[in-house]
Amino acid sequence: MGVSLMRERYRVDLVDLQATCEANYARLMRLLPEMRSTPAAARRVGVSQGERLLGVLALEVLEDCPYTTTLKVCQEHSLPWLPAPRMEVRVYHDARMAEVVCAEQARRLRSRYVYPNAAMHQPDEKSQLNLFLGEWLSHCLSCGHEVEPVV
Repeated sequence: MGVSLMRERYRVDLVDLQATCEANYARLMRLLPEMRSTPAAARRVGVSQGERLLGVLALEVLEDCPYTTTLKVCQEHSLPWLPAPRMEVRVYHDARMAEVVCAEQARRLRSRYVYPNAAMHQPDEKSQLNLFLGEWLSHCLSCGHEVEPVV
């Protein structure tokens, strides 16, 4: 009775990934509806606990094309012990989908990584990042509030 050291190779679940990207598109359109009409659109959504500001989600249009928009999504005012998430999201308006294309230092995310690897990416890194984006946006939609700009 030997223990197999071989893991089953990760397979991308395209239906699940597509559903996640479609849901992320809908969330982003609720948070930044003017992304298609205003080339320099941006929004800051605060998340607080009582009087304490826990963080600010910053959405900013980096590139606006006829069928796609690239957004910078990052956390401002994060906790000192927690690294602030930062990613680029490509929004495909014709397909009504949004996917993470860059996170932290990783450019051009692959759909699957061999594991272990030098960058320590998980085999399903791209799927995990898209799920994280969805949870982050959902939390901001349910618990977030407008942040007043400092004048």
